Amino acid sequence: MTSRGEGEVSMREGKPRIYLSPPHPTGEEAEAVRRAVEAGWMAPVGPELEAFEKELAAYVGVRWALAVGSGTAALHLALRVVGVGPGDEVVVSTLTFAASAFPVVYQGARPVFVDSERRSWNLDPELLGELLERRAREGRTPKAVVVVHLYGQSADLEPVAELCRRYEVNLIEDAAEALGATYHGRSPGTFGRCGVFSFNGNKIMTTSGGGMLVSDDAELIAHARKLSTQAREPAPHYEHAEIGYNYRMSNLLAAVGRTQLGVLEERVRRKREIFDFYREALGGLPGVDFMPEAPWGRATRWLTVITIDPAAAGVTREEVRSALEAENIEARPVWKPMHLQPVFRGCEIVGGAVSEELFDQGLCLPSGTAMSRADLERVAGVVRNCFSRGRH
Repeated sequence: MTSRGEGEVSMREGKPRIYLSPPHPTGEEAEAVRRAVEAGWMAPVGPELEAFEKELAAYVGVRWALAVGSGTAALHLALRVVGVGPGDEVVVSTLTFAASAFPVVYQGARPVFVDSERRSWNLDPELLGELLERRAREGRTPKAVVVVHLYGQSADLEPVAELCRRYEVNLIEDAAEALGATYHGRSPGTFGRCGVFSFNGNKIMTTSGGGMLVSDDAELIAHARKLSTQAREPAPHYEHAEIGYNYRMSNLLAAVGRTQLGVLEERVRRKREIFDFYREALGGLPGVDFMPEAPWGRATRWLTVITIDPAAAGVTREEVRSALEAENIEARPVWKPMHLQPVFRGCEIVGGAVSEELFDQGLCLPSGTAMSRADLERVAGVVRNCFSRGRH
């Protein structure tokens, strides 16, 4: 979601702004926060926080969870507690938001990017296997693999997890975009050493800002919990034996999160309905295709994503995006691959052609769960008009 503070106008020539994926309140958040305030727990500790962690852990099917200030903070803690440090290599999906890779650099490590496969648009297990085999021969196995679950769809986890076991590499799952998805009946984020979820304002559920680190490893979560509260040692005075962070989630935000978690399945259902609308409205346009749903589980369709082949369509992704923007509708290109980002210039990439094509042709359409039928028709109408002009 683009905030109005970034210069967006909510109205343009009488047309209300349609955002990409804005927060969708349940109507219960204010009362939940009021209860937490009146109970006196206005701090990064309290009963709402403890309950939110337990409820999220139960939903995804793990034993332990740690609520923190952002998904990025959760990923940073994950890398830290599995032992990533200066000079290490960490494999990261290249088709992702930069926050999947930045924490690698926080730890002084080097990201190595791996391309996507076409069934899910997520990390290609075959390319990962080639990389790990090559590194094993060289005697320098990466310290961790960060596999990203993109746009609400799980990566193909079984071969990725097996490769990590074979080469003794820590598997960390960046499931920031995939809460509510499944992989063979299980939640992504639960197959590796630990997993990460995000509750940013544009996600399928939100705490306005926040994240969660999950794991079945009690010691791992206990260490991350200590680090998230400035790494204070169990002493009557303030004693510190390692560097810590101020990463803990507020009890007030956890109260918001509990209300949002209660309607998560309803939000998934609505996201999939929105996808079905777009597929019906736009699926017959020449050169248009949709992000596939992989055969191994349920995608949440957090964002509906289309690809536009300009040779067949007679119009480019950017021309469609610009036409939507001219009508006060927010749409965004698919993530620019990390290996193309200036900040990661010089980093190794394995493959790259698939993610580059998806970036060149992919467009994320407005997918907010509070969108009305009229909103959806408005978006689809602008897209269809682009194709009408492109054929003349």
